[in-house]
Amino acid sequence: MKRNRILTTAAVGVATTLALAGCSAGDGGDASGKVTIQMVESLTNPARTEIIQGLLDTFEKANPDITVKLVSPPTDQADQKIQQMLQAGTGIDVLEVRDLTVGPFTNNKWIYDMTADLKGWDGWDAMTENAKAVAQADGKTYYIPYGFYGLTLFYRTDLVKAAGFAEAPHSYDDLLKQATAIQDPSKNQYGYAFRGGANGYGNAVQAISSYVADDIDTKNAYLLTSGKTIFSAPEAKTALETYFKLFTQASPPSAVSWGYPEMVEGFTNGSTAFLLQDPEVIATVEASTTLKADQWGTAPLVVGASGKATQPLATAGWGVAESSKHKEAAVKLVEYLTSGKAAVDFAKGNSLVPIIASAADDSFYKEGPWAAYVTMTQDPATYIPVVQPRGVSWWTEWGQKADKEVQQVLLGDMTQDELLTSWDTYWTDKLAG
Repeated sequence: MKRNRILTTAAVGVATTLALAGCSAGDGGDASGKVTIQMVESLTNPARTEIIQGLLDTFEKANPDITVKLVSPPTDQADQKIQQMLQAGTGIDVLEVRDLTVGPFTNNKWIYDMTADLKGWDGWDAMTENAKAVAQADGKTYYIPYGFYGLTLFYRTDLVKAAGFAEAPHSYDDLLKQATAIQDPSKNQYGYAFRGGANGYGNAVQAISSYVADDIDTKNAYLLTSGKTIFSAPEAKTALETYFKLFTQASPPSAVSWGYPEMVEGFTNGSTAFLLQDPEVIATVEASTTLKADQWGTAPLVVGASGKATQPLATAGWGVAESSKHKEAAVKLVEYLTSGKAAVDFAKGNSLVPIIASAADDSFYKEGPWAAYVTMTQDPATYIPVVQPRGVSWWTEWGQKADKEVQQVLLGDMTQDELLTSWDTYWTDKLAG
């Protein structure tokens, strides 16, 4: 492994300073035609960085005229560092682009449109339809996703069977029925790992969007095709009534403040029977010393009254800076990272829903807890891929407001109707400008 080409967290400050001063490693080239490009990741963690480094080693062996220097800022500073480098117009060639950052980055013309470069690229044929839809949004290719973060239902197979049910719940009504039947506080046994704390609003929105799936705007999943918000639909009221019953009838009282760590712990320690979460939880459950392999499984998302569920697939990927002086080499690296074995290995190593269609035949995804994700990917008519407006400037403000109001409903300080009116008014006013 070429440690001398890696800019670790400790070196990020120096790397950024050089970038702002106009001394980019990405500007390097020599008379022999060899070039050096600089790549910056955003969602940094040590294990992930090691995976990327290994992929870059393989890329460099296959492309001896290209050297890649990897910059790995701390996650909580990464987007700011990337923005500084993009603003400076130097020091960055390939970068991690997230669904939360692609909007502002492209609005500022910092990201290169790779459409012409990728014309005829055989990597397109290998991708899932979801991946191609993201990569070719609005006729532009500002980044190619490396995978998706998507919800699925984790469930206790043993508790479902003991309660008299033959299979995992298919709908929200089924989920409420099974979770309520399993609930037995005297045994420290609860039906559902409700998320009442940080980012808890997301699961409420998931229920609503699935109930209005027939009329949802797939390109802005907070809207109906009529232009009204999903919170204005009559089905939204039915969705919330069922969803909040999961708290009152089938969750531990402490779940009123549960965030991600608590709800995952509630499932992995064996106290709750159902959990709605991302695939990264698979590794956590597999490492549990409380649950055995035959005690749990995953199932596709539960559907709403529409008979369908929406898949709000969060994603990120690799793009090229508009300021890069080595776009050909940068695009070549993006192609490599998002195709073939490299793409599948990265998805496996980071618990991502893969972008490569053939991964559905890989035993890693075809069997066990990943099978539910493959099922949903292969049935987009039932599990409808949608895009939430995560790139709007008020997204953080919205999340804070929505979380607070979910808490107020759980505590009895706000009615469900008042919450829906508040959310409908908020998004109507914001989108009106």
